[in-house]
Amino acid sequence: MQFKAVTSKVDIEALEQAQLTFWREKDVFRRTMEERQGGPNYVFYEGPPTANGRPGTHHVLARAFKDMFPRFHTMNGAYVLRKGGWDTHGLPVEIEVEKELGFTHKHEIEAYGIAEYNAKCRESVFRYIQEWEKLTERIAFWVDLDDPYVTYENEYIQSVWWILRQMWDKDLLYQGYKVVPYCARCGTPLSSHEVAQGYEEVADPSVFVRFAVQDQPGTYFLVWTTTPWTLPGNVALAVNRRETYVKVEGPAASGDGTEYLILARSLLEKALVEPERYTVVEEMKGEDLLGQHYEPLYRFLPVEKDYAYVVHGDFVSMEDGSGIVHLAPAFGQDDMEMGRQYDLPVLQTVAPDGAFIDAVEPWAGMWVKDADPLIKKELKARGILYKAEQYIHNYPFCWRCKTPLLYYARETWYIETTRYRDQLVALNQTINWVPEHIKDGRFGNWLDDVRDWALGRERYWGTPLPVWKCDSPDCDHIHCVGSVAELEELTGQDHSELDLHRPYVDAVTFPCKSCDGGGTMVRVPELIDVWFDSGAMPIAQWGYPFTNEEMFNAQFPADYICEAVDQTRGWFYSLHAIATMVMDSVSFKNVLCLGHILDEKGHKMSKSVGNIVEPWGVLDTYGADAFRWYMYTAGPPGEPRRFSVELVGEVVRNFYLTLWNVYSFFVTYANIDGFDPASEVIPVAERDSLDRWILSELHTLTRDVTQAYQDYNVPGATRPIEVFVDRLSNWYLRRSRRRFWKTESDTDKLAAYQTLYECVVMVAKLLAPSMPFLSEALYRNLVTNNFSDEPESVHLAQWPAADETLIDERLMDDMRLAQKLVSLGHAARNSASLKVRQPLAEAVFVVRYPAEQDVV
Repeated sequence: MQFKAVTSKVDIEALEQAQLTFWREKDVFRRTMEERQGGPNYVFYEGPPTANGRPGTHHVLARAFKDMFPRFHTMNGAYVLRKGGWDTHGLPVEIEVEKELGFTHKHEIEAYGIAEYNAKCRESVFRYIQEWEKLTERIAFWVDLDDPYVTYENEYIQSVWWILRQMWDKDLLYQGYKVVPYCARCGTPLSSHEVAQGYEEVADPSVFVRFAVQDQPGTYFLVWTTTPWTLPGNVALAVNRRETYVKVEGPAASGDGTEYLILARSLLEKALVEPERYTVVEEMKGEDLLGQHYEPLYRFLPVEKDYAYVVHGDFVSMEDGSGIVHLAPAFGQDDMEMGRQYDLPVLQTVAPDGAFIDAVEPWAGMWVKDADPLIKKELKARGILYKAEQYIHNYPFCWRCKTPLLYYARETWYIETTRYRDQLVALNQTINWVPEHIKDGRFGNWLDDVRDWALGRERYWGTPLPVWKCDSPDCDHIHCVGSVAELEELTGQDHSELDLHRPYVDAVTFPCKSCDGGGTMVRVPELIDVWFDSGAMPIAQWGYPFTNEEMFNAQFPADYICEAVDQTRGWFYSLHAIATMVMDSVSFKNVLCLGHILDEKGHKMSKSVGNIVEPWGVLDTYGADAFRWYMYTAGPPGEPRRFSVELVGEVVRNFYLTLWNVYSFFVTYANIDGFDPASEVIPVAERDSLDRWILSELHTLTRDVTQAYQDYNVPGATRPIEVFVDRLSNWYLRRSRRRFWKTESDTDKLAAYQTLYECVVMVAKLLAPSMPFLSEALYRNLVTNNFSDEPESVHLAQWPAADETLIDERLMDDMRLAQKLVSLGHAARNSASLKVRQPLAEAVFVVRYPAEQDVV
């Protein structure tokens, strides 16, 4: 029996293409699922990517890690249904369509027509799907893209409506007037976990402004802000009643005479210009300042309430500024809370597009951030700008369009997630997080400080919020619809063909049954946060509860999910929050959080910087296996990893080719000698000590790699294989070559062949989840070409089991000592410039323990 001949030089591209062809012809991926039906379920959820953008190297990272654990569990007999999915709604799609149409404002979309606009969005959703499918196949990420869940499909949307109805019935949905992180460019508020996606370090104007104290000429509250554009909306000042404040005397702004400034004592050195020129003339507690009035900076809007006085705020800190905070309830969450507490007016000086309203005459129609320098100039001209600096801090930007967010008072819809804080925290404690510190760190901290979920989005392409409101001014009836069938019952019409998107669903109305005025129930205009779509996938991917109830029950919750670490506040959170509030359950049991990809110098990859590494160049040069292997072994999964084509090349040179040379050596000499792997097996106890040692190492490796996969320990599932292959090549094979080369075919030679064969086949199986191409090539040549009763693919084979009886710890310790001594001998020769082949009169080693003396 012969093995297919193998050359010492491997063509990686040809090898991998051959396996792709084999998998297609034999439908191996489909069979990995079909042939395991009836086995225990291992549930994997695919986080839905958006196919209207091209896939990149970071997608290879995520897909490589997603792929390995389902492969491992499949080989262990589990049924792993790998359903793919596509995220198709929201701003990524809308922004691309707006660029194509040349739109910059929402009114242009409405003039164009919502139906026509959404049709364009639907068309663009899968613009790059062929590239996604091509890359997915090329890197051997096995996921079912023939029957994926698609978030824009009616079946999916109806399940999302059902979820929202469950929340409605629990009184979790409410409409509130709140300050929200708001993108004026997109015209929509963002949820707290969306805001977390887009912080950037920026330099903002830092201004200290004099607010004149009423009835105290020449006396001012010194107030600090990094948002001068909010000053026209000022209605109060906040101090901390427990802190110490002072009145200081110093040079007046005009340069003639003196003025008095009030600020926190602890911030004198930071806030004052040339503090040595000021004298403290009075000290008081913040409590003493409460209720004092000051002259408003601006009077652009009429005010009927009492305002422009000092209030207490616990949030006022002594770290920066002056210890006195200006309050504009329309533009700050703390400000709005103070406004409610003290019944302050809300001066909305900014329009939804982020520009000042007409009443703010000096800057009417101007984008607020552009107005900052003009406001500073105006304050200076009035003599009330004390000083202006630059303040470096992290500021939130829209994670889609990169526009600076405004904290802006809007009426929108919320989910009261704060009611479930304790359950969210408790269920999180049952999840296995990798890295472990994410559980109580990044994710745990997020849950501890969870905010109500800003659900509403004032956009066009997305899942409509299924809430209808009576249009009668005398009726406040609101109803949440949980299904198409319910909508049909309410309207008395057939809606089975209704597109559940805008504007079609907006046209569906029905009589209000709760008012006497003959009101009509009209759908509210908002869509929902696209993250809710993504987090609903465990339920909505099956159309549950309207279809596939049995499938949902079998596929919930997930055993494993994996994405980049920033998804702790994105997809991971939305999955966890929805499952907690609706199912009182976790959505996933194990989660692997991946660090980000950096360039070879450790810098974050960026298209603008030009340090992006495109995946196809890497694949064409070194193949998918080396690409994947580098991702697994470059460091702990949760840490950022450097990446370059050259680093992948090192995998090929240092590991891939080492294994290939062992394999090539075996096949070449096995064919020469006519070795038959089906020949009677020589008992391990009767084999050479080198055989027994390498088999002990092999089964130790199998035991440890198996345990690492079970623990979601990626380095532990991969790096030890590299170490073993090095020992197999550079220690076992080098010292066994003469056994293969000798002319007589005795028991010792057969034992060497059997040992090396067992090692290479076992390594091929251990590599199958991480290096699916090379493992397949080795397995097919060594196993399926010789054993007709074995599975024809390594990915259909059973995971190897370690034979504990073959593990000899003493033998492995002795061999490692021998290896260490040889290594020390090489080092000593090098330091003495002695060639390896030059005989020594004597070699002396000092061992650590008496037991090691026997080995020497």
